[in-house]
Amino acid sequence: MANKNLFASFVGKLLPKTNAVNKHGVPAYKFSPRQALAQLAVTGTLNQTFYATATEQLDEVLKAAQQVEPQFIAKAAIYARQHGHMKDMPAFLLAYLSMLQTNDFSKAFPRIVDGGKMLRNFVQVMRSGAVGRKSLGTRPKKLVQAWLETASDIEIMRASVGNDPSLADVIKMVHPKPKDKAREALYAWLIGRPYDVSALPQIVREFEAFKLDPALPVPAVPFQMLTALPLTREHWAAIADKAGWQMLRMNLATFARHGVFEVEGFAEKIAARLSDAPAIKRARVFPYQLMAAYAQAGPDIPAVVREALHDAMEIAVSNVPVIEGRVVVCPDVSGSMSSPVTGYRQGATTKVRCIDVAGLVAAAVLRANRSARVIPFEQSVVKVDLEPRDTVITNARKLASIGGGGTNCSAPIDLLLAEKAKVDLVIFVSDNESWVDATRRGGTASRMMTVWEKLKGFNPNARLVCIDIQPYGTTQAMENTDVLNIGGFSDAVFDTIAAFAKGEIGAEHWVGEIEKIAL
Repeated sequence: MANKNLFASFVGKLLPKTNAVNKHGVPAYKFSPRQALAQLAVTGTLNQTFYATATEQLDEVLKAAQQVEPQFIAKAAIYARQHGHMKDMPAFLLAYLSMLQTNDFSKAFPRIVDGGKMLRNFVQVMRSGAVGRKSLGTRPKKLVQAWLETASDIEIMRASVGNDPSLADVIKMVHPKPKDKAREALYAWLIGRPYDVSALPQIVREFEAFKLDPALPVPAVPFQMLTALPLTREHWAAIADKAGWQMLRMNLATFARHGVFEVEGFAEKIAARLSDAPAIKRARVFPYQLMAAYAQAGPDIPAVVREALHDAMEIAVSNVPVIEGRVVVCPDVSGSMSSPVTGYRQGATTKVRCIDVAGLVAAAVLRANRSARVIPFEQSVVKVDLEPRDTVITNARKLASIGGGGTNCSAPIDLLLAEKAKVDLVIFVSDNESWVDATRRGGTASRMMTVWEKLKGFNPNARLVCIDIQPYGTTQAMENTDVLNIGGFSDAVFDTIAAFAKGEIGAEHWVGEIEKIAL
C-alpha cells in the first residue's frame, strides 16, 4: 500500500509558494496590482479599520493605481460606484485619473458623479491634495460646470445639503454659466448674492414661502432644509410622505420621535413604501443597511414597519443564486470581524460590523439554498443552529451574536476533510487575516490552500469563493481556475458567485468582470 504520509507531503510542495505576509506576519498570497485595486475600490472606505489606518489605505490604493493602466482604474471606479455602491473610493480614483493625460477621466466622470453628493465628494478629494494638487484644474472644472448646468432644480437643491465643500463653495469655484434667468437666480440664492425673486425656480419660491408661512403645504425639498423650522406632527408626516426610499429608511427613529406613526394609517403607508421592490432596486441599498435599520428600530417603531424591513431584506438579496449541488458557507466570526464594516469615522462610525455582513451573506445564501450548510469559524469551527425558513435578518443576527477569538480560515475545511464531506461550492466571508493556522516548519504554501487541495482530492469539481470585506491586500487562497477572490459587501457579489458556480467566468475571474465594462 502506498505511503499516505509521503504522498500527502507532495500536496504542499506542488502548490504555489506564498509571496507575502498578512497583518499578523503569517504567510499569505499577495494580490496582483489589478486585483488589489479592485478589492480596494469596493471595500476601501478611506477610514481606519481593525488592522489599517486611513493613511495606509490611501498609500495602498495609490501604489496599486500606479501599477495599472488608466483604463483599468476607470473601470474599477465605475464598477465600485455602479455595482459596489461605494462613494469615497470611486471619487478618489476619479480624482487620480484627472491627473493623467488620457481620456479615461472624461469618460468615467458622468458614470461616477451621478448625483450632488458624488459631485461634492469629488471636489473634496481634489481640494484635499490627496492626488497631488489642491485645485480642480481645467478638465475637472469643465466637467463640474457641465454637471451643474444640466442638473435639474431639485437635483441642485439636494446637492445643496452638506458642507466641506458646500454646493455654494463649488459654484464659487467653477463659475457655471446659467442657462436661463431661473438658473441665474438659483445660483445667486445659493451663494448668498442678490437675486430676482420672481425668477427663482418654483421649488425655491415654495420653500421661501413656507419659511414665512408654515401653514402652506410642505415643499418637496430635502428634509434637512426644513428641520430648523418649527414643524408640527403633520409637517413631519408630509415630509415622510415625500421622502425618498433611502431617506425614509434612515430616519425611521426621527419620524417616530416626531409622532409620524401616530397619524392614522401612516405606519401602513410607510411599510408599503419600504417593501416596494422597484423602489428598493432604484435605491441601490446595501443589504447590511437594512439590517442596521432593523437593529435601530426600537419599540417606538410599529411592528408593521419592522416587518416591512424583513420584507425589504428578502427583496434586496433576491438575486442570491440557487446553486445546484452541495453548498457550504463559512462566515468568519473572529475578534477582528468586530470592526465597523466601513471603518472608524469620527462622529459617524457605522454600528454595522464586518461580522454582521458575514452573517448576512451566509443567511442570504441559506435562504436561497435551503440545503446549504453554514459553518461559522474563529480559531475553530463554531456550532450554531439555523432555520432556513427564518428570514435573512433573523439568521444573520443569530450568526453575528457568536463572535470572538482568533482567526483560522482552515478550520471549516479541516472539518469537511475529517468528515470526508462531498461539496460543490465553498464560500468564505472573512477579512482574510488568518494566523492560528500558520505553517511553522518551512511550508511553501498557505495552510488553507493545502487543506483545500486535499478536499479536492475527493471533490475534484469543487470550487472555492473567498469574499473579502476589508482591504488588506492579501488572501489565504491563491486565485486559480477553482478559486475566486472577490471583494465587497453589496449584493453585487452574488451575481459573480452565480457566474463562477456555473463556470461562466474565465481565468481572470472577478477582475475579468471589471474588464468587461465598456468605457
